[in-house]
Amino acid sequence: MATFVIVGAGLAGAKAAQTLRDEGFDDEIVLIGAENERPYERPPLSKGYLQGKSEREKIFVHTADWYAEHHIDLRLGLRATRLDLDSHTVRLSDGSRQPYQKLLIATGSSPRRLPGPARYLRTVQDSEALKERFAQGGRVIVVGAGWIGLETAAAARAAGCTVTVVEPEPTPLHRVLGRELGEIFAGVHRRNGVELRLGTAVAEITQTGVRLSSGERLEADLVVVGIGAAPDTGLAVDAGLDVSDGILTDAALRTSDPDVYAAGDVAESFNPLYGRRLRVEHWANALNGGPAAARSMLGQEVVYDRVPYFFTDQFELGMEFSGDVEGYDEVVFRGSVDDLEFVAYWLRDGIVVAGMNVNVWGDVVGEIQELIRSGVKVESRELSSGHR
Repeated sequence: MATFVIVGAGLAGAKAAQTLRDEGFDDEIVLIGAENERPYERPPLSKGYLQGKSEREKIFVHTADWYAEHHIDLRLGLRATRLDLDSHTVRLSDGSRQPYQKLLIATGSSPRRLPGPARYLRTVQDSEALKERFAQGGRVIVVGAGWIGLETAAAARAAGCTVTVVEPEPTPLHRVLGRELGEIFAGVHRRNGVELRLGTAVAEITQTGVRLSSGERLEADLVVVGIGAAPDTGLAVDAGLDVSDGILTDAALRTSDPDVYAAGDVAESFNPLYGRRLRVEHWANALNGGPAAARSMLGQEVVYDRVPYFFTDQFELGMEFSGDVEGYDEVVFRGSVDDLEFVAYWLRDGIVVAGMNVNVWGDVVGEIQELIRSGVKVESRELSSGHR
């Protein structure tokens, strides 16, 4: 009997286990998770669940009895501490050794941290603690104006807190969206009472707030840090797998060892659509990457070339983003930016590389992704008018 082991019981790992069963794999599946909670989805932790708009049970990938019903050996509260590629075994934190024929690493990522007393948002317990703290009101400083930082700021403001966001870049989301869209997000937050301190960094976190790189001190009752995440590659590094920003894989999500695969936040996978490796931390990558890795483990022909996708809701702005803006040289808008009902297109040499629909729904995402996949040159006036 073959044993397939999945290290990492998040969305990618849970969906990989489900896909193995859906594809007819009847042998042993072992799903190992470091947390004590069964697999759950992380986007609600900084969105609806943090704001008290969704119930706890709705964050879980499967019902509590699903794993036993599908004969999946779910082992929670355990970490994989060592991977031996030669003997095909994984050593666990309880001292046991788990053999495997095929192994999927889906260990995700961990928040980048700063010295000093601060809160972070990664687990369901983190989200619950922040929700409880926000309900008490007071002054909140959020360090970092990326997706997590801005969503956390929006949740704190909705709870009635006084909120200041500190970000060293000139706009929020500057590295992932560029200046043009960053300024739009800045405007949304300012209109909703969030103070933005841009172009300055946090030099120190203290018991009473933060000290900025300029020397200025900002007082706060709570400091939340959201400055990105680092992939949990330790297991792969120690085993000798090829690792860069994440665990390197080919387009079939195979690592440098033919019996080991990687998916989700931890994987830096070759994407044929872009002609280079990408490490994507968003929900859709875990949702789709886990099943793709499972099929690859079964020997099926897999080419994982998804267009990166992300969504967010902040105050009156709801949006979906597709693509990768790296190297863009133009942004074209269709619709009304002032009314926050528009589609934005990022172009490089006349080719659409990314798109975002803001408060515009329907099959806009499909249209954007089709444009990205086509790789054809388009005229800016055609995009702005909607006539192609």
